[in-house]
Amino acid sequence: YQKKHKIDELMRELASSALPGQIRKLQLDEETNLCEVKAEIAPDMGVAIYGEMDDTGEIVPEYYVPYVLSQDPSSIAECSIQRHTNRETYAGLLDEYRVGISLIYYLENVMEYRERKMAKEPIDTEWVSLSGLSVKGKILLPIKKTEKQKEMAKVALKERTNLLEAAKNGNEEAIETLTIEDIDLYSQISRRILKEDVYSIIESCFMPCGIECDQYSVIGTIKDLETLENRLTGEEIIKMKLECNDMLFQVSINKQDLMGEPMVGRRFKGQIWMKGTAKFKS
Repeated sequence: YQKKHKIDELMRELASSALPGQIRKLQLDEETNLCEVKAEIAPDMGVAIYGEMDDTGEIVPEYYVPYVLSQDPSSIAECSIQRHTNRETYAGLLDEYRVGISLIYYLENVMEYRERKMAKEPIDTEWVSLSGLSVKGKILLPIKKTEKQKEMAKVALKERTNLLEAAKNGNEEAIETLTIEDIDLYSQISRRILKEDVYSIIESCFMPCGIECDQYSVIGTIKDLETLENRLTGEEIIKMKLECNDMLFQVSINKQDLMGEPMVGRRFKGQIWMKGTAKFKS
């Protein structure tokens, strides 16, 4: 589906053939309502269509976003949610120390958030499960490590996370320690890069990519994977659980857009659009 008129036809078809359990309606005021249709095209994956229901009960689609659901908690960091300017969509912001940046994601459960806000219920989050969509990626071989090296890396990452949290709270000693560590790290990389490939030095990474605030370039270890089929196009989708900077999240990609053979233990490198489902406190 490349042409706009074909996409519009598909959205109308999916909206009209949706089952009652796939539709959620929210009355914003006396004259305006917001409807969400979640058309599933593979297990826990599909297209979320948003629009308004007219007097005849027909939904008029206005915009759509792909969705991928994940049930695994990715982060318990403090989260704030903000509305996008031009439409009824929202972004979440996580102060996640493990990735070293404020992580922005596109909120999946918009209707639940909107309903809670209108009912004046709590909108504080317990945790957020993250999932990414990618249109281009490649598979990298893992870095060979002993069990002792893996344990030491986990301890070092935990210590760095604690230092980052302390530094954010204004601890001068933590700031000084992090500065010294960064200088040492730069020195080590400068020496190793002369003789080694960059992907044997960088095991995982998580960094903003492009001008869109919820897009990231990631390298992560594949912990689990499954192959799904798009029921509309028959294409194969690779769904992977990645571990990146000690954080777990799902990434889905069309098999045709993935270079290499994915396997548990290998690494995925690619650009992703980060989405997330917030679990609100009861």
